[in-house]
Amino acid sequence: MDPQGVDTALKGVLGGKAAKALGDKLDLHTIGDLLRHYPRRYAKRGELTDLDELEVDENVTVLAEVERVNGRTIDRRGSKRMHLLEVTVTDGRGRLTLTFFNQSWRERELGVGTRALFAGKVTDFRGKRQLAHPDYVKLHGDDASAEQVVDDYAGKLIPIYPAGGGLQSWTIASCVKLALEAVGDPPDPIPSDVRASRALLDLRQAFVAIHRPEEWDDVNAGRRRFRFEEAFVLQTELALRRLAARSLPAKPRVPKPDGLLAAFDSRLPFQLTEGQVSIGEELLHDLAQTHPMQRLLQGEVGSGKTVIAVRAMLAVVDAGGQAVILAPTEVLAQQHHRSITALLGPLAERGLLGGSDQGTRVALLTGSQGTPARRRALLDAASADAGIVVGTHALLEDKVQFADLGLVVVDEQHRFGVEQRAALTQKAGDTPPHVLVMTATPIPRTVAMTVFGDLEISTLTELPRGRSTIQTNVVPAAEKPGWLDRTWERVREEVSNGRQIYIVCPRIGESAADEDASSPPAEDSGRPQAVAVLDVAPMLEEGPLQGLRVEALHGRLAPDLKDQVMRRFAAGEIDVLVATTVIEVGVDVPNASTMIVMDADWFGVSQLHQLRGRVGRGQYPGLCLLVTNAAAGTPSRVRLDAVASTVDGFELSRLDLEQRREGDVLGADQSGRRSSLRMLSMIRDESLIREAREDASAIAEADSTLSHHPTLASAVRSLLDDSQAEFLAKS
Repeated sequence: MDPQGVDTALKGVLGGKAAKALGDKLDLHTIGDLLRHYPRRYAKRGELTDLDELEVDENVTVLAEVERVNGRTIDRRGSKRMHLLEVTVTDGRGRLTLTFFNQSWRERELGVGTRALFAGKVTDFRGKRQLAHPDYVKLHGDDASAEQVVDDYAGKLIPIYPAGGGLQSWTIASCVKLALEAVGDPPDPIPSDVRASRALLDLRQAFVAIHRPEEWDDVNAGRRRFRFEEAFVLQTELALRRLAARSLPAKPRVPKPDGLLAAFDSRLPFQLTEGQVSIGEELLHDLAQTHPMQRLLQGEVGSGKTVIAVRAMLAVVDAGGQAVILAPTEVLAQQHHRSITALLGPLAERGLLGGSDQGTRVALLTGSQGTPARRRALLDAASADAGIVVGTHALLEDKVQFADLGLVVVDEQHRFGVEQRAALTQKAGDTPPHVLVMTATPIPRTVAMTVFGDLEISTLTELPRGRSTIQTNVVPAAEKPGWLDRTWERVREEVSNGRQIYIVCPRIGESAADEDASSPPAEDSGRPQAVAVLDVAPMLEEGPLQGLRVEALHGRLAPDLKDQVMRRFAAGEIDVLVATTVIEVGVDVPNASTMIVMDADWFGVSQLHQLRGRVGRGQYPGLCLLVTNAAAGTPSRVRLDAVASTVDGFELSRLDLEQRREGDVLGADQSGRRSSLRMLSMIRDESLIREAREDASAIAEADSTLSHHPTLASAVRSLLDDSQAEFLAKS
């Protein structure tokens, strides 16, 4: 057979039956698909698999030795008698039970001392891990499949492939062997000069190293090459997007030396931090360019991002344009409107009695506004009377128009889809607006380079002067119920000292449609329902917090009522606010000293860090108590202990990433596209990602159409299907 290309259909290489099985079960259709179905791990003939590493519900292939065989007949009530064969296999330390029903003949096949590859799904039966009816192939024996394994892998590493649907690892390995024999010298998406400078294998060498390794050095070299390739192709796409953004026209927005921004700075009641000043200068530089700013501003909870955004918006207004800030919730939009208006003072009241002629207006537009307020906001935006417009998804409606939209600020960007962000930027007409994306969820630098690789990144690491420390403790309610009693005593003490308290619950209650409720972590999805606001608030008001002013806040309240509750809490008219995560971001009440999170194990690391950032925002030290019934040592409890151990959001974000599946990093929730990362690890491969970004940027700068790199261009195109590419273009 002549050498085949990676796009060759598997049917011509493997035959119809095997090709159909791989296509139906594993979605593998071409030689390239199969060769990029990388081994999950490797076993060596002389070394048994570490059985202690196996997890329940995992589909595994293990190399183990039979230690004990026990066959017996069991009676079944109302049914015929059944033969049960239990085979215990071991790696010398751990053990795994194999169970077979009515297959007594296997007792002769699987004698004590037999070594074999066993494949199946790990289950738990009465505290023992087992494989029920596993497939297996012996590494000593006279059957053809066993001889094939011995011939192929004697003295070598045995690749263990992700399998399923009745296809076992050794079947996939046999198909891969045929594909490797058939494929020619495939074109390589990594240019030869890049491979040489980074000491990388070429594509064919890497396929052989990863699928047919002689030693671990082969595996490591193959993995390194494919990790780099994944990073390189993705970074090339992001580099091309950065170039495309720089080629678009934009109006430079340069503030007047003695204009609105200068007037605002002169009336600030506090001094900006060095970080705020530095990033502010970066934004002013970007806004003065003839191509649109595309910048991500990230920082710790309460680090002062809002002031930076306000200064950028005022620079645009000063230059004759308008700015809009898009918030994910009405509570946050209203908070932004109040805080921006308060910061501006008379500068936010142009044309009104007592307002400054140098100022502007700040309009608020939400979906639940009454008709008069909504009509006034729409008119202010369309006429440019409002230089700054704050709003929710209501800003995206067709009827919302702007006179000269110059800057779009997207707050808490992870809560918006790319379609929504695109709809807002399109309201600027033919000239794209400058864009500032903000997040208070710290992102490890390597993730930011990848997920937001088309954006310039500014990171605010220091907290404003006057911010207090926050102490975090886990309250194990099930183990130490007295600690929960002490929690309520502490609430009363804080209130008696004039402070206020947040109590957050995962659910609203009284309905399955808890629209702002949290979902349980995957490992805890089968446990009882979490506590709810509508249950906790009256329980506390009638019980341990009797006599205190307790009120509830959640997503099913009417927007006007939500705003009223928040205003009263901010004014000190409410002692204890029992809420869902509607208060997670943007809420700023300096007098609030304590955050209590009920059933805290229902929340993720980043969410808990956000919640505790609601306290310690003034002169009083903050206290965050994480109430949980999770037992010590469980994944949920480990997560809570980690949050309690540090207030460094960037450290926690790395922990959060390590605990989640890597695919989630580039999942639809964050980037609008499905992850194509199979080997690349955001945390482990940080330096490799940086190298790939450097090389990809250089190639994009020199060959913006990739006309001189056709194989790389093809790889970039195949990174995304059409709909995913459209998402990327709009993000």
